[in-house]
Amino acid sequence: MSLPGIAVLYGGLVQRKWVVNTMLMAFTAFSLVLVCWVLWEFKMGFGQSWAPSSWWGIFGSFIGKPGPITGSHAEMQQANIPLLSSGMPAFRFPQTTLAYFQFVFAAITPLLFLGSVIGRMSFKVWLLFVPLWSTIVYSVDAFLLWGGGWWAQKGALDYSGGYVIHLSAGVSGFVAAAVIGPRLARDRSHAVPNNLPMIAVGAGILWLGWNGFNGGDMYFGGQNAAAAVLNTNLATAVALLTWLIWDMLAGPQRKPTFLGAINGMITGLVAITPAAGFVTGYGAIFIGLISSTIVWFAWNKLSKVWPFNRVDDALGVIYTHGIAGLSGGLLVGVFASSAMAVYYGKDGKSIAVSASGWLDGNPQQLWKQAGAAATVIVWSAVMTFLILKFLGLFMKLRAPDEVLESGDLAIHDEEAYPTETAVAVGVGAAAEAKPAGATAVTATGSPGERVEAARRSGDPGSTA
Repeated sequence: MSLPGIAVLYGGLVQRKWVVNTMLMAFTAFSLVLVCWVLWEFKMGFGQSWAPSSWWGIFGSFIGKPGPITGSHAEMQQANIPLLSSGMPAFRFPQTTLAYFQFVFAAITPLLFLGSVIGRMSFKVWLLFVPLWSTIVYSVDAFLLWGGGWWAQKGALDYSGGYVIHLSAGVSGFVAAAVIGPRLARDRSHAVPNNLPMIAVGAGILWLGWNGFNGGDMYFGGQNAAAAVLNTNLATAVALLTWLIWDMLAGPQRKPTFLGAINGMITGLVAITPAAGFVTGYGAIFIGLISSTIVWFAWNKLSKVWPFNRVDDALGVIYTHGIAGLSGGLLVGVFASSAMAVYYGKDGKSIAVSASGWLDGNPQQLWKQAGAAATVIVWSAVMTFLILKFLGLFMKLRAPDEVLESGDLAIHDEEAYPTETAVAVGVGAAAEAKPAGATAVTATGSPGERVEAARRSGDPGSTA
């Protein structure tokens, strides 16, 4: 889902001059998080509590104690989440399987909010921001809801990351976009995707991968995993169709659009994520319908009012991930069904663990969902702001305007779609082909500079 899914999806959505930068930021973030994850983050999210038991309230179960999992014992031992071991069957796979499975959740989160800051964030800042954010923000959110932390103990539900991943990514991306500032005015006014088929491939990979994303998050194959997969696809299909219907009924052009369908698809995938194995198929249908409607109106109406109209969230991550994750997480508190077994007893028939929501006689669940959402929103927003302000003391968060004019060429000396003449014609041939009085392109400078110089001089060729 991260590689190549998000890299290809976002690479198709951005302007052509930002394709290389976008994909490279995705690949580097994936790599950075993996290194941090095995050296200290996994235990912060899924280990023993770092805080003394005497600490009050949420602060007593806020974050796990950091440590590596690179030694032979750690990699070969049976998988275990210490604070949850009494509430689920014993794992039948090694710790490395659990660590890598949870890593890909950790890795995709900064890749998601990359969509908020595309087209102006300094690449060097990105390389520092990702490990800091993953350590300070993601590890805390994961521990609170998945690792046996405070909200897990209170019974808040997040099946596969509606809060930990998507709400956190949406909020963090929005704050980062506000702090860094907008793209160039010209880029904002002409933000046309460069490749719709590339978007289709990335979106298809994302949807396919979501079956493992949601289907694996109770850690066991069986009835619950199968239901989670079906519910994921059902909610997504309904959300996609709902968005298209709203586009045709009330959209700016009153026409169905491919990009609208992709927004509906992502909204459905995100909204069902916190609920996948807790709700029935009927619940999945309603979640797809309600969440897609909410996000459609947010995208088309809320985006025109403060503060949303003041922040340049390039790919609308706050809507399709932030608001979608929030709506899905709250709807768990409405539609969770106690008839959906998360874990069965030893007889394989009696339900050992399940969840219930408002419609199942447990209205208190909605308040737990709201409290967990508020915690994720506040922590993600405040820490993202502070991390960026800290980095801003030493370096410019935003690339210079002259760099933003050229994009990939200025930053990486590469283009996603170089012209054939730019790569095939050498300096000598180009010089011979020039009309009298024209200035030949010299072989000095980087490949990107030579291509750019050739264009400015009117020369169709450059050095290969």
